[in-house]
Amino acid sequence: MSTFAKRERLLLADLLETVGPDAETLCTGWRTRDLAAHVVVRERRPDAAGGSLIKQLAPRLEKVMAEYTAKPYEELMQLIRTGPPRFSPFQLKQVDEAANIVEFYVHTEDVRRAQPQWAPRELDPVFQDALWSRLERTARLVARGVPTGLVLRRPDGQTAVAHRGAPVVTVTGEPSELLMYAFGRQDAAKVDVQGDADAIAKLHESKQLGI
Repeated sequence: MSTFAKRERLLLADLLETVGPDAETLCTGWRTRDLAAHVVVRERRPDAAGGSLIKQLAPRLEKVMAEYTAKPYEELMQLIRTGPPRFSPFQLKQVDEAANIVEFYVHTEDVRRAQPQWAPRELDPVFQDALWSRLERTARLVARGVPTGLVLRRPDGQTAVAHRGAPVVTVTGEPSELLMYAFGRQDAAKVDVQGDADAIAKLHESKQLGI
């Protein structure tokens, strides 16, 4: 049975192929070729991928990223579509779903929303619930450095406290949009932000949301 992670993987690959290697993305400094290389390195080069979180591995990650960015774009597309190596933990459905639903959804939107005249996708309620479940688990991690209180709220009233503090900023939207906001794509997220004006400005200027 197809999984959400697998579906989003193929959507991302199709979109990257359609826009080509030099299209804009929401990831600062990255074109689509860079984003594609990142996806492949994350899955296929665990010896380097940790450089995004571990300072000591950053030079290795930079080197490996440069190697993959230099590969033919068509090869990167094929590597994304075929997925991780045979013995990778990502081959396990449970691991793939846990680790990749958000990864592939957000990066698909990084490409889509950087293009002119983009329009929001219609997402089914089951997928929105799956995204909300992941957001609830990661909200405190992605908001750990923000300078204000932060509450994420679905239109039906379900909430996740991303960061305790005062004053509180409340962000309301569908889980898919809250994910974009919480992962540092505030300007591209279709959400309603309520709270003290100075607190909202401070939150947006801090650039501390995301991993």
